[in-house]
Amino acid sequence: MNINKRVTFTALFLIISLVFTMTSSFAFPVSAQKKQVTLTAILAEPKDRWDLLFNTALQKLKQKHPDLDIKLDSRVLPYDATKTQILTAMAGKSPIDLISVDQIWLGQFAQGGFLTDLSDRAKAWGRQGDWYPTNWEGGKYNGKIYGIWAWTDIRSMWYWKDLLNKAGVNPETLQTWDGYIAGSKALSNSLKGQGIQSMHLVGASHSPDMWYPYLWMLGGDILKQKSGHPTKGTYWYPTFNSTQGVKALGFLKQQVDAGIKPQVNHFWGQEFADRKFAVMLEGSYLLSTFPREQWPTITQKVGMLPVFPVPDKNTKSTSMMGGWILSIPQTSQNKDLAWELLTTMVDPSVLTPMLLKTGYLPTQKPIGEGPYAAKMNASIPYYKEMISMIPTAHSRPNIPEYPQIADNIKQAIDEVYYGMKDPKQALNDAAAKSAKALGW
Repeated sequence: MNINKRVTFTALFLIISLVFTMTSSFAFPVSAQKKQVTLTAILAEPKDRWDLLFNTALQKLKQKHPDLDIKLDSRVLPYDATKTQILTAMAGKSPIDLISVDQIWLGQFAQGGFLTDLSDRAKAWGRQGDWYPTNWEGGKYNGKIYGIWAWTDIRSMWYWKDLLNKAGVNPETLQTWDGYIAGSKALSNSLKGQGIQSMHLVGASHSPDMWYPYLWMLGGDILKQKSGHPTKGTYWYPTFNSTQGVKALGFLKQQVDAGIKPQVNHFWGQEFADRKFAVMLEGSYLLSTFPREQWPTITQKVGMLPVFPVPDKNTKSTSMMGGWILSIPQTSQNKDLAWELLTTMVDPSVLTPMLLKTGYLPTQKPIGEGPYAAKMNASIPYYKEMISMIPTAHSRPNIPEYPQIADNIKQAIDEVYYGMKDPKQALNDAAAKSAKALGW
């Protein structure tokens, strides 16, 4: 080959290489031009529930946005640390995109200006009708939506079938106040010397939560709005010291008088699973204290009544719901994408598998009663019974002052438990302190 041919061949090779390089760059522009976005989140333990949700939700989000390289930077913290960390991050204006909010924190966070108003986004989303009303309203503060209540828990009556059978106690009789007290006495006699107590009575910091259902079933309430506030015109005023409240607290006193001891330490159902109590009023999360492999047969040993005891058969029972709300902080720099992630996480196709594995209860009717309910009912013991309680259950006030009000009520309950005051005096004193905390 002469030198001219070699030069021509070399030039041709360079041209072909250049064309190939240019063609390749045009053929694969997406990967080279993807915009990187990192969504940040602060969430409450346990971690496994978030892993289950994010694994699916992020995959779906990436499919919707092939032009974005979406990553997640999440911090999963113990319950007691979560609120402090979120408030610290918000006060420092840290750019956080998603947080988990205990339902009772929402008012404090919203009033502090820390949360994004999601009202317009939620309206355009159009899924309000899929939520149980109490759960949808629980994401509101002052009429605006600041979060979506993702899942919940419900409190009901759990009992060991063999222990009641041995004591000759028909569980159906425990549904009234008199029957509950009589059942406690019969169980105490039967279980004497076995290290098993009859009924569990909460004496821990959340004792108000277990008193509220008695207040609500009698037609009372914790707070009501009242005009004439010194600075706010119309605002919340304590009403828990009503006749209904006094009667409700009187039932707790009846239990103590019958020998049921308030338990100052609480292990969220583990004490029931350990057979330290024959009967326990506890949340649906009690199931998680039993190994998952026992769930298919647990109904053979453990019974559940979807009630709190009522004063008489003409009174309709109720319960209290807790749970977690998903919110977008005001400091988020990716609000639209964070909203897409949030709504993807609560989509029934994404959320249901997590609920199946953890035993949490849904806030959405399509999962509770609709097309996804069959899987839930086949997996979670007493699922239908627990779901039946949601429409008539209540939630706690989410106003900023609620923690102080709950502390005052807790003190009133303690004063009755330990014979320091009668129910009326204890509640009146707690209401006076609560009125002051509310600015009256």
